[in-house]
Amino acid sequence: MATVTRPRRSVLYMPGSNTRALEKAKTLAADGLILDLEDATAPDAKEEARRHVVAAAGQYGKREVLIRVNGLNTPWGHDDIKAAAASEADGILLPKVESADAVRLCAHIMDEAGAPADMAIWCMMETPLGILHAEEIANASPRMGGFVMGTSDLAKDLHAEHTKMRLPFVTSLGLCALAARAYGLALLDGVYLDLQDDEGFKDSCVQGREFGFDGKTLIHPKTIGMANEAFAPSTEQVEWSRRIIDAHAEAVKEGKGVVVVDGKLIENLHVENAKRLVSLSEQIDELEAAAGA
Repeated sequence: MATVTRPRRSVLYMPGSNTRALEKAKTLAADGLILDLEDATAPDAKEEARRHVVAAAGQYGKREVLIRVNGLNTPWGHDDIKAAAASEADGILLPKVESADAVRLCAHIMDEAGAPADMAIWCMMETPLGILHAEEIANASPRMGGFVMGTSDLAKDLHAEHTKMRLPFVTSLGLCALAARAYGLALLDGVYLDLQDDEGFKDSCVQGREFGFDGKTLIHPKTIGMANEAFAPSTEQVEWSRRIIDAHAEAVKEGKGVVVVDGKLIENLHVENAKRLVSLSEQIDELEAAAGA
């Protein structure tokens, strides 16, 4: 499943058992939502939350909606996947994925439940074993859509600390970025836990963008605006992209493979990225217009 470029600057976790929060999410400016049946839902609320999430999944307009199910080694995982497969969600997010077999089992359950062909599987990458198997997980199924970094669980397992530069996670982030891009998957950065540290959150977003992430997963609506700003192409980037697209098109008409714009050599690889940025900018405008309608 080739992942379509779409806005994923901010993807907010929403507790599946909280119906007021699920309703409130309709008014939020997040590009995507993760309706959570796992960590954010108590054991005695799992089945009720499943019903709420399945009913709500198709009510968020153009936003991308994922349902995070419980693991297949729990009493709820199998039924979560079956129910999510019949919902209007865009994808199913599997927690703590450590092997390609887990992805293939999820895909089998989805197929048996009649999931649409374009319903994706996303994987939480949050354990050392999962990170080490990132490549095989990325290529496990045609339904694979993306990786979500679970840096909180990863820190626990690595006995690592959350530092400003996130140096303890550089290897894990890099391996997942390589695997995701090698197989055309989307890539979301992990959450930032200190809600009082706006400056630290912004720095984390900038770093995530520099790593190549498409956006950031969030735990509170107050951070949506900052994430949207950090991961959106700037006006200057979009204007430059349009210029080099036009200049390269003219060069191709003249039989040239390269062109110089403002002293910079422009080749097809630059144009491909420019087209991605322009498309992303246009889709952000569409998403925001739809939300404000």
